[in-house]
Amino acid sequence: MRLLALLTALAGTATCAAGSRLSGSRDVAAGVERRQDAEATYKAHTLDVPIDHFPHSPRYPSHVKGTFKQRYFFDSSYYKSGGPVFLYIGGETSGESRFSNLKTGIIQILMQEFNGLGVILENRFYGESYPFNTSTTDELAYLTYEQSVADNQYFATHATFPGIEGNLTAPGTPWIMYGGSLAGALTAFTMKTYNDLFAGGIGSSATTKAVLGYPQWYDPIMKYGPSDCISRIIDIVDKIDDIIDSKNQKAIQAVKDIFGLGSLTSLGDFAMTIAFPIGGPMNYPTNTWQELNWHPAYSAGEDFYHFCSNITNPSPPSSISSIDTALSKYTNGAPWTGLGGYVHYIKTILLPLCTTGRLNSTDPGCFSTQNQTFYADPSNGGARSYLYSTCSEAGIYQVAPPHGPSLISRALQIPYTQQWCTWAFPPGKHNRIPSTPALGYVNKYGGWDVRAPRLALIDGDVDVWVDLCHHSNLKSGIRISSEEYPSYLIAGAGHHWDSAGILNVSAEPDYIREAHLWEIRTVRGWIEGWKGGEGY
Repeated sequence: MRLLALLTALAGTATCAAGSRLSGSRDVAAGVERRQDAEATYKAHTLDVPIDHFPHSPRYPSHVKGTFKQRYFFDSSYYKSGGPVFLYIGGETSGESRFSNLKTGIIQILMQEFNGLGVILENRFYGESYPFNTSTTDELAYLTYEQSVADNQYFATHATFPGIEGNLTAPGTPWIMYGGSLAGALTAFTMKTYNDLFAGGIGSSATTKAVLGYPQWYDPIMKYGPSDCISRIIDIVDKIDDIIDSKNQKAIQAVKDIFGLGSLTSLGDFAMTIAFPIGGPMNYPTNTWQELNWHPAYSAGEDFYHFCSNITNPSPPSSISSIDTALSKYTNGAPWTGLGGYVHYIKTILLPLCTTGRLNSTDPGCFSTQNQTFYADPSNGGARSYLYSTCSEAGIYQVAPPHGPSLISRALQIPYTQQWCTWAFPPGKHNRIPSTPALGYVNKYGGWDVRAPRLALIDGDVDVWVDLCHHSNLKSGIRISSEEYPSYLIAGAGHHWDSAGILNVSAEPDYIREAHLWEIRTVRGWIEGWKGGEGY
């Protein structure tokens, strides 16, 4: 999930479009999946779904009546009468971005194993499932976790599948959900809220915990990334922060100039731009650690290793190596080892993305965020929807830690992200965003400890989002799985890596194969225990 990249993500990926300042997501998978989906085509169907599932709640004072058309797609290739329905929760991207899960991913695996029907449900305010023609602050009031959770319940009890005989609605037919990243959280929250309706749910890398600042995003990179590269980045960033803290304007300008970013007026924008190769807060135009995947067709993290190879190049040309000492006069003569490679990468890979040359602007591919009008555009779009959820409920602002080693500058703190919220969502007649996200709306489901019968939670230990998930390192003790509350931690895996497959589970890498076999065994138990319309 890149935060703002989420809108374009694999999920969750979070892939960030270079031409969009508001491009973020937790879900890495979605963007990468699009490569696969040019060949995979499914017809879009729609269900008329209430805009407001809670007409008496004071949280929605405008109480808009009516429905919107929520899109869904299904695959009946393996379906046999009486088989289960496998519902893939779309999350923070379009339904089309999830097609590969019906072709070769986790839903295909389960459809084939259990002769089931596979369905992708597009989330409200994403893809083409918009309740309104625009996304003003008042209209976005209906983009909440609880409304999305209620959509899942409504869909399971009202969906029809043209060409398929019989009534396949829940609970008469066993329905099993799957979601990754934000969609994994929605899966968990749906199982918590409507447990008797669903035979089971798998939340993969389910970000069930809401926090305001999330410096832990960078911890797996520091822990598992190439150690020489990581140590050099930390040292360079530490030196940059020392100069920023000195308030020596000449030195600060020299640092910006050496990266070719001297025209950026915001220190936050400068800090975010040089953090792009690692993963800038909610934005980054190249692929990072989050975009790595076990499956070659899905993995898009080569950019990260290319970046590191520049920083650790043992024999760079003198035009690059000389930059390592260009700023030494500001650090008591100490060299900035690897700075030349860092600068070379920024100048050759990132700066050309700003084709207008107006670096200090919000032109496509450029590097300023300081444009209130740009953010306030109410046009529908996944990036705007994701930002609203971030600002209103979820938080998870990617920030530098207050102390200790850091891969990004400490100029990147909560106020830097919060300013985008303020600009993007001015107060409406009926709705206004809080001064900081109202995290309680997410954490009321249980946070790290969310649990429900037949809810399986599966994570990867090298995922940048893992500390918002069930297997968080911020929770003490080892998480023990049980038959009632199954869980699984994939050693060496990233962000919902189990969502990808290759049509032959036995040929997968052992750590992915065993995760898929565990999911099959878990789902089998759920299906065998389902008592038709009586549920469990």
